[in-house]
This record gives sequence, structure tokens and C-alpha cells, in this order.
Amino acid sequence: MTAASLTALQSSFRTRRLTALAVPVLVLLYLIYIAISFDVMGLAGRAKLDNAKILLSDFVSYKTHVTRNNRDGALSVAIEGEAKGTYAPGQLPDWVKLAGDVTTIDLGRGHVVTYLPDEARYVVPDYGTIDIKSDGAKLVLSAPEPLPSWINVTDTRISVTTDQGRFAYSRSKVETFRYQMGWEMFFFTLDSPFYGKTYGQLTAMLVGPRIDPAQSNAALMWHDFWHNPVWHHADVAWAMFETVLMAFLGTFGAALVALPLAFLAASNFAPFRVVRFACRRVFDFVRGVDGLIWTIILSRAFGPGPMTGALAILTTDTGTFGKMFSEALENIDEKQVEGLRSTGANAFLRARFGVLPQIAPILLSQILYYLESNTRSATVIGAIVGGGIGLLLTQAIQTQKDWEDVAYYMILIVGMVMLMDSFSGWLRRRFIKG
Repeated sequence: MTAASLTALQSSFRTRRLTALAVPVLVLLYLIYIAISFDVMGLAGRAKLDNAKILLSDFVSYKTHVTRNNRDGALSVAIEGEAKGTYAPGQLPDWVKLAGDVTTIDLGRGHVVTYLPDEARYVVPDYGTIDIKSDGAKLVLSAPEPLPSWINVTDTRISVTTDQGRFAYSRSKVETFRYQMGWEMFFFTLDSPFYGKTYGQLTAMLVGPRIDPAQSNAALMWHDFWHNPVWHHADVAWAMFETVLMAFLGTFGAALVALPLAFLAASNFAPFRVVRFACRRVFDFVRGVDGLIWTIILSRAFGPGPMTGALAILTTDTGTFGKMFSEALENIDEKQVEGLRSTGANAFLRARFGVLPQIAPILLSQILYYLESNTRSATVIGAIVGGGIGLLLTQAIQTQKDWEDVAYYMILIVGMVMLMDSFSGWLRRRFIKG
């Protein structure tokens, strides 16, 4: 090896070494730039972990409102404050006691709230007694000093927030919230004869005397569950069906439209370059516009509804399938087509028996993959076009109080996607492997 070649080799090694070091440094600098541009540190500082804790707890718990109207003394006890979840006067939970004009609320762990005719009292262990009275236009607070941060006082409202619940006193009403684990009334509402029964009691009621002479207890039990006015199981099931239907119609509709167009875009099937160029640019255009943009455009053109969502998926996937199908056509084995041509088969027969059997496994695999993906996308699209489980999820989020419904819909969406994944995997194995 000459001195010149040795020097060139050493220079090449140094260049490669510098390149290997430069790439990680550039990536690191880019990440630093992103952190500064998006104010990552400021975002972390603005994060409210207490709100996140409350949100997560609301996913798996519910609250019961115990409210007294300070003007007429009327008392109401309602789950999540809903009229459909209001307890009847003789059906109060065991932690709420009535004795004339006095209401006692046991929040557990020694926390006790008492509603008196002209005042309210909250006993907090390891702190003391919080007593509130209404003095004309003002509220008078009596509590151990100094006041902790979990007591908020204004001229018109005093609120107390503890781990056992929340308590708020204003001139118009006094209200206590007790949080409990679970999804109350998920199966039956308070007005159902099956509410509060154990599984053993429900089983015994199936063969017991008829509650409604017009139908069996099993039919009545199913009716009360399926038409639950709080959780709306029937409406949720229909919304899930609409979501899957949007994904199915959009995906397979796009495949049916893209397949014949793919022959016009494949170089070995379309002899005219102008035709191939035009088809490919059409595929690029409909694929280049995001599905959400097509959703907004089509919803203005056709109005809201699940069919509009299916059309949006069809439009976007037509471009994607057209590109993938045309590339699959360009990579087929021409020997099978030539063999059919030698027998005198026309173009349709050559495509049917010489081309489609070769690309069918690829096509099916791609279509089923996009069906899984579109099942998730249909949730977001449904929120825009007003259909499917996405609409219910959006409505539950907007209310800012039905977070247990949000958790319920999220579980259903994940379960639906997992089911579609399992189904498409089974179908691929059956079709490809036999």
C-alpha cells in the first residue's frame, strides 16, 4: 500500500468517525430546539396534577349530591346530580339520616356534615368543627384558625374540599358531595325493582312471581338494563354499530373503487402514459388531503351523518389503495398471464385468473389492515359528522362531569379495535394459508 493510498484511507476513516459523531449531535440539537420552541419546561410547570388526580378518580368513581334549598328547606339526594338518579324520599342511602329539620351526612372516617335549619356544620377529624351561618347578605364562618388551603371563603360562598368529599354553602343552597368507587346505576336505575339487589337475589327473582303481569321477570330485567336512561346501553350499542359500519363501508368501498383504477395506473397494464399519469395524480390528490379535511368538506356538502363519515374514509383510502394496488400489479409474474394469453383468453379472463390470484393475498392484507386503522379513525370522524361512538364520547367530554361515561366509551373503543384486530388476523390466516 502506497503512502498516498494510506493517507486517503485514514482520511476516509476520519470522515466516517466525524459523521458518526455529527449525526447524534445534530439530533440532540434538534431535540433541544424543539424543547425550547414548544416551551416544554413551561408546559411542565403549568401542569395541574391535582386536576389530573381528580380526573382519574372520576373515571372510576361517582359522586352523590346531598342538596338542601335554603329558601324552602327542600332536601334532594341525587347521584351525579341528575334527575334520573334522584332518590325517592323513603329510599335514601344509609349514610344520610333525616330527623325532622336536621340532616346528618356521614362521609366516612369521622367526617360528618349536619344540616341545621339556619346553618350547616362540618366536623373534620384532626382539625375541628366548621360552622357556617347565613346572616342576611353575608355568610358567617366559625372555624379553627388559621384557615387551611382546602377551605375557600368568599362573601357569597364557602367551600370545603377533603379526601372524603366536598361541601359548599351559599345563600341559596348547601350541598355536599360524597365520592364512591364504581359506576352506580350501570345495570339498573333507582326506579327499577332490580336496583340494589345482589346477584343471588336477582337470580331468585328470575323464577319468582312476576313483577309485571305483561312480561316475565327476565324480559323486564333485560328491558331495564338495555333501556337504562342513565347509561343508555341501547344507544351506545347502536353507536358502536355505526362506527364499525363507517369503517367497513369506507374501507371496502375504497377497495372496490381503487382496484379497477389501479389497472389504469399500472405501467404493465395501461399502455398510454397520459392515462397512467392522470390516475396516479388523482391518487396523490385524494391521498394527500387528510381524512379529517375530507370529513369537513363532505359534511358541508352532504350534511352530518355516518354515511358522510364513510364517504370521507372512502375518498382518502381510494388514493392509498390505488397506489398500493398499482404497485402490486406492476410486480406480478408475467408468465402466468402469458400462459393464459396463449390459450386465447381475453383481457378480463387474464386479469381474473392470471393476475388477481397473485395479488389477492396482498390486497386482502392491506384492506384488513386499513379496516383496523379506520375503525379507530371512525371514532374521530364520527365526532365531526355526528355519528357513532365518537359523538357520544365528545358529548361526554364537553359536559365536564360525565367522566365515568368517557372511561366507559374509551373501554368500548379499545375493545372494538382489539376485536377487529383479532377478526382481521383470523381472516388473513384463513385466506392466505387456507
